[in-house]
Amino acid sequence: MLNHDIRVLNDLIETAIDSADGYAEAARETRSPRFSVTFHERASERRLVATRLQQKVEELGGTPEDDGSVLASAHRMFTNLRKSLNDETAVIDEVERGEDHIKHKFEDALDDEDVTPPTHALIADAYRSVRSGRDQMRSLKRVTHNTH
Repeated sequence: MLNHDIRVLNDLIETAIDSADGYAEAARETRSPRFSVTFHERASERRLVATRLQQKVEELGGTPEDDGSVLASAHRMFTNLRKSLNDETAVIDEVERGEDHIKHKFEDALDDEDVTPPTHALIADAYRSVRSGRDQMRSLKRVTHNTH
């Protein structure tokens, strides 16, 4: 059971780190000071989520993930190519796509019946932050697409 929790948490840690890195990159890429502040805040929040999950893995006796995924690095490279078009809406679209991904990863973990109740509670708490970020990016996308 605990090994299963550790695997699930490490997968979520990797995803949260990817998300934080994606937000940090989006903050660098955007020309909008308002978006930059929002992206920096979300990056910090995702790092905090990753840290809390890493602490739980250590508490369970595991070795916490401390890096993002190779897939995310490839995705960021592709995103950089798209952003070279200097299109603000493309930045927002990519951030929202990343939010969809992390939201689904956390939902899958919440649906995993083999996760112990204490780990499930931690994932549910982290999911509230993820859902909030997803909702915020969806709103930004609507605003951005309506002004272009």
